[in-house]
Amino acid sequence: MLKTASLGFPRIGANRELKKAVESYWKKTQSALSATELNSCVADLQEAAADIRRKNWEEQRANGIHFIPSNDFSFYDHILDAQTLFGATPDRFTKFSGLDLYFAMARGADEVTAMEMTKWFDTNYHYIVAEFKKNQQFKISSSKIFDEFLEAKKLGIETRPVIIGPVSFLLLGKSIDGSNKLDLLENLLAAYSQLFKKLNEIGVKDVQIDEPFLVTDLSAEAIQAYLKAYPQLKQQAGEIKLHLATYFDSLSENAALAFDLGTESVHVDLVRAPSQFEEVLNLVKSGQTLSLGVIDGRNIWINNLEKSAELVKKASDKLGRGRLIVGPSCSLIHTPVDLDSETQLDSELRSWLAFATQKLAELAIVAQAADGEDFKVKAEISANKTILKARKISRRIHNELVKKRVAEIDESLMNRKSNFTERKKIQAAYIDLPLLPTTTIGSFPQTKEVRKFRADFKAEKISAADYEKFVQEETTRTIRFQEEIGLDVLVHGEFERNDMVEYFGEQLAGFVFTKNGWVQSYGSRCVKPPVIFGDISRPKAMTVEWAKYAQSQTKKIMKGMLTGPITILQWSFVRDDQPRKNTALQIAFAIRDEVCDLEAAGIKIIQIDEAALREGLPIRKNKWNEYLKWAVEAFRISASGVEDRTQIHTHMCYSEFNDIIGEIAKMDADVISIETSRSQMELLNSFVNFKYPNEIGPGVYDIHSPRVPAKDEMKNLLQKALDVLKPEQIWVNPDCGLKTRDWPETKAALTAMVDATKELRKTL
Repeated sequence: MLKTASLGFPRIGANRELKKAVESYWKKTQSALSATELNSCVADLQEAAADIRRKNWEEQRANGIHFIPSNDFSFYDHILDAQTLFGATPDRFTKFSGLDLYFAMARGADEVTAMEMTKWFDTNYHYIVAEFKKNQQFKISSSKIFDEFLEAKKLGIETRPVIIGPVSFLLLGKSIDGSNKLDLLENLLAAYSQLFKKLNEIGVKDVQIDEPFLVTDLSAEAIQAYLKAYPQLKQQAGEIKLHLATYFDSLSENAALAFDLGTESVHVDLVRAPSQFEEVLNLVKSGQTLSLGVIDGRNIWINNLEKSAELVKKASDKLGRGRLIVGPSCSLIHTPVDLDSETQLDSELRSWLAFATQKLAELAIVAQAADGEDFKVKAEISANKTILKARKISRRIHNELVKKRVAEIDESLMNRKSNFTERKKIQAAYIDLPLLPTTTIGSFPQTKEVRKFRADFKAEKISAADYEKFVQEETTRTIRFQEEIGLDVLVHGEFERNDMVEYFGEQLAGFVFTKNGWVQSYGSRCVKPPVIFGDISRPKAMTVEWAKYAQSQTKKIMKGMLTGPITILQWSFVRDDQPRKNTALQIAFAIRDEVCDLEAAGIKIIQIDEAALREGLPIRKNKWNEYLKWAVEAFRISASGVEDRTQIHTHMCYSEFNDIIGEIAKMDADVISIETSRSQMELLNSFVNFKYPNEIGPGVYDIHSPRVPAKDEMKNLLQKALDVLKPEQIWVNPDCGLKTRDWPETKAALTAMVDATKELRKTL
């Protein structure tokens, strides 16, 4: 029988149990606890985690998965787990231990800054970036991977532990002293030797070793690192079979390398890169197994079961059943847990969707059909074909007016009336701000009270009038606070918004929303991506009334806050029946209409966040130009309908800008704000070296950490910016929106930010 594998399963729990448990732990441990109380907190957290793991393993076993993963669970991030496993702990965390150490590395604590966080390849998941230095030593410093294997074994479940491969682990990190990360390979392999020794001792038979960098443009040095590492790993593994996992793109020129590494099996992503099928089929070594990723691990649409089964059958005819594994394209952590909880969706839309649990069932059907067991799955495949056909011709998907608008795009729709130099003069007279103008990125703390009022309104427990009154009061209170501390450009706080993408999707045609379709973004932060199922349009204004209300409450300038087309695209589950470019341009026109309406309502500054622009960058560089062309076009369409005096801002998160700085400049935003505090302004270098002509707001306050930076700390960061940029170029702002923070830390940090700015202004 064909074997099936799961490369990883959502770790947040069907009802976000992990989020609730972790945040409860954080809250309790913020106060002084006795040793007994602290032990009780740890026990509660571990109990919640064990329950999630048990349910995940049992669900996968119930669906007949042969290779069930362990060590795919994490309290925060699997790459941070690998850092703690191998003892890759920066020196500044030496006073911490246990879970305190783990969470301090992720979030910061006391006066110790958190480690940098960035996007996991081209997904909306964030990982913690390891910090390496010359001659760094590694040793096994955590028992998590061993404990979880034994935990599953007690439940009668044999698992395949998952671990990041040594070359990808090094390439995912950063050198803090300029040394070469790959020079640490031998030191790291010594720790892998310890790892495999222990895994053998506890009876592990198979290990999944993830090497996602094999689908990237590898340097000659990285290729040599692979050739050096894997003979040693095979020897270290002993009786354990190594299963190499690649995902997110094609192996391409690295295909022969991947199969030459001599692992028991090689997994390839045939969803994102179906074109590699024939090549990899011919590269499988004698006695080696091919693992085919045929179920989409990153989207929520049902699989074409017949097509996938035919593909697997073709591979089976060539290699034989015993040399094939059927799996998802990648780990299922990028999909929601279970569609069964979505009882409010209409039956037609629901029939088009599959979450992680349903994808397990799809794996079984594909394997059985490819195995020749048609009598078992004939009805399922027939029903699947009917649903796919119905979706293709459904009237609710297509809007000819929207398609026509995209088809008739010309240059005039993508250009402001004047260049930035001319606009800047006009805006200076119209807006009138001091040097180093201060602002925030948009949102303010979404307290329990805010969330409760929103939930009560959705549940019809309170009236629309009562809800609106509450949001107005929160907005006014937030405006008064901003005025009191002396911010120059204000925001309304976004209390009416549940999420920066969901809020807009709820008001745009072509979107649908789930009730419990949560996925992990980072740590305990979960998002519920909208589902784009059809052509997109804006039936009515989305933010204008709230912007007008906020502006009426102050004489200072109030920013209009919008989410950009690429970020809405990237942070949604996107329809797979047309090119992503077409969907992005449809969103761009909807945002353009909103921008023009905000300007007409008297809003002088409009921010169009493109936090995910770089996230959408294809993994392979030969595909970059095509993507960047339409991504920049989409932004310019959204931003270019206004007069020169209206100032357009954008914001970008966690991005390495060096290689796309030219395209960022082509976006032609008047002001761009970026996250730079965790990197100590390192990310600003891209703009400096490029001589970026427009204005920049380098973040001076890390909003993803609960710690409040001192005034002098922010002053030092600002001084670094002033050392390389002209004062008239610089804006002062936090790294990102403040919705996840509490009010006391927000007030303290923003007050310090404004005070630091005022002191620096005196020196200019």
